[in-house]
Amino acid sequence: MGLDQVEVVEFLRVLAEEMESLIRDRNNLREAMREKELAILEYRERDELLKNTITTATKMSDRIQQDAEREARLILNDAKQQSEMIVRDARDSLKKIFQEVSDLKRIRMQYENNLRALAQSQLTMIEQGHKVMPDPDLSLSASIQLTAEDVGVRDSQNAKKRDTDTIKSNVADALKNSMRSARDTDSFL
Repeated sequence: MGLDQVEVVEFLRVLAEEMESLIRDRNNLREAMREKELAILEYRERDELLKNTITTATKMSDRIQQDAEREARLILNDAKQQSEMIVRDARDSLKKIFQEVSDLKRIRMQYENNLRALAQSQLTMIEQGHKVMPDPDLSLSASIQLTAEDVGVRDSQNAKKRDTDTIKSNVADALKNSMRSARDTDSFL
């Protein structure tokens, strides 16, 4: 018995088609596998890039935080130094003001003492002037002996007495005003 040639050709054709199909499937699978390997390689590269990015971002974040903390410390130190300088300047200004107030009080006291001494010396001079000047109420017999020149002296003495009374009044008023001014200055200071 022999082989049927048509069946053999048909078998070979089916076998060839089957082989072509298997080769195509194999080539398709190889292509798919190569694409998958490329995709895996790309994913691995992306993964590595992400890891590097995360590492870099973490380092940058740490550096930024350290820089921010250092800058905050510098700002705080600067603010502390400025506040200490402001407080020191304020204390110096306050000391200076207290010294000036003390100096003004001392000057005022000297002024008051000088004014009192001046007023007292003026009053003493006025009182001594009255002792030297003759009494305007001389008896009639003594006044008869006055000459024309003596009458002029008498008028001059009366004018001096009026002037002396005016000076006394002015000195007393000035002394009162000075004391009032000193009290007002005390209440102001």
